[in-house]
Amino acid sequence: MPFFKSFKKSLPTSVQKDLKSQRCGLRHTVYSVSGNEYTGEWLENEKHGKGIQVWKKAGAIYDGEWKSGKRDGYGTYSVQIPGSKEYTRKYSGEWKNGKKHGYGTYFYNSSAVYEGEWKEDQRSGWGRMYYENGDIYEGEWMKHKSHGQGIIRFSNGNWYEGSWRDGKRNGDGKFYYSDKGLVYEGFWVDGVAKCGTLEDVGWDKTPAPPNYQFPKLNLVDMELVLREAKSAYQDHR
Repeated sequence: MPFFKSFKKSLPTSVQKDLKSQRCGLRHTVYSVSGNEYTGEWLENEKHGKGIQVWKKAGAIYDGEWKSGKRDGYGTYSVQIPGSKEYTRKYSGEWKNGKKHGYGTYFYNSSAVYEGEWKEDQRSGWGRMYYENGDIYEGEWMKHKSHGQGIIRFSNGNWYEGSWRDGKRNGDGKFYYSDKGLVYEGFWVDGVAKCGTLEDVGWDKTPAPPNYQFPKLNLVDMELVLREAKSAYQDHR
């Protein structure tokens, strides 16, 4: 009985060399011409998995997850302190397609910090911002601006709770003056109170109360007056 040996077709030498040169799996540090370094996992010649990228010229480091050559998953981005070899953390959180996306914390400096949701490198969704002057905003964001429902607590003890649009108080809201024991509740347009009520709240126990209490309103229908005033501003806009 004749014996036939199976013939296995081999790839061209150039193709074999190309496949061997491709980076795949865990490898040692790979250096680029510009001096950048990457240590970590690869897939089909792209950074994929966990790895550390060092940008020499920019003075930055990313330590985290990658997908198809881009930061994707959880990771930390740090920048070099000027005049030093040490690094300080700028962002820790989720990434998608090379951009901050999901939940993460960004450090503007030692006292200004944002923690919350991101969308394509912008603060969008729910988040809390600690400002350098001591103010704290907690609420909804869109494209780096407070937008939706939120509360801001000022460093002097005052606070505002209500609607925001494009970074300004817009819509229904309540502002509390802690030093005077007063609460304004009404309608706002581009950060300016337009119509509402001002009420005493423990005015005699505050550090700087008004000299006199506000007289009681004697309008037959106060809510109707407020609705009409609010409607006039809304129609004007």
